[in-house]
Amino acid sequence: MRSRAVALAAVLVVLGAIATSVAPASAADEVTLKGTIVCAKCTLKKPDAKECQNVLLVPGPDGKKVEYYMASSKSADAVGEVCTETKEATVTGTVSEKDGRKWITASKVESPS
Repeated sequence: MRSRAVALAAVLVVLGAIATSVAPASAADEVTLKGTIVCAKCTLKKPDAKECQNVLLVPGPDGKKVEYYMASSKSADAVGEVCTETKEATVTGTVSEKDGRKWITASKVESPS
């Protein structure tokens, strides 16, 4: 009887882990970041940037800028390519990490008026 209870508990733990790993991002997972949108190729001169790519630069706690590459989304695409310009913005979205870079998938992008 005791081994059944242990087995059942183990199954419930595994199912709980699976459920949380495949849960979609919710509004509670979104962050709001305020910074400057620049181009990875034209402004930051990233050697691996073969084409223009918007990057949100956000002041970090140590004074250095934290780079968030902007993933394609309806809100991010509405900004357009900033290329050699810069654009102050507040970006709300979900943050992920891929290939050693932080990415933000924007659900909302606001520029000061």
